[in-house]
Amino acid sequence: MSRVLIADDEDSMRSLVARAIAMDGHEIVTAEDGAEALEILSRENGAFDLLLSDIKMPIMDGIALALTAARDFPDVTILLMTGFADQRERASGLDAIVHDVVTKPFSVADIRSAVARALASRKA
Repeated sequence: MSRVLIADDEDSMRSLVARAIAMDGHEIVTAEDGAEALEILSRENGAFDLLLSDIKMPIMDGIALALTAARDFPDVTILLMTGFADQRERASGLDAIVHDVVTKPFSVADIRSAVARALASRKA
């Protein structure tokens, strides 16, 4: 299956999303913030199919992470998630590099579907 890197500063959300996506057989790697996610991406030479990141995080937010990841690892599909309308607005200008923005709260089925759509777009 696919390799997915999840970046979220909330332990419970990170673990919920990781478990949900793992149900579909994907290999999951997690990071507590954007800086750690970027470190993992760099260390593994961008060897991920999908970067799933929260937007609002300390140290490096999801927007900065998405911009850097898209520049350095253009083959990685990017999916963002947020519970804040203003953060969603910030991401709206990133259509060229971000597949979609998933609004929190979401169900396990919602996040699994969003990930499946993002991964399917890679093959198109």
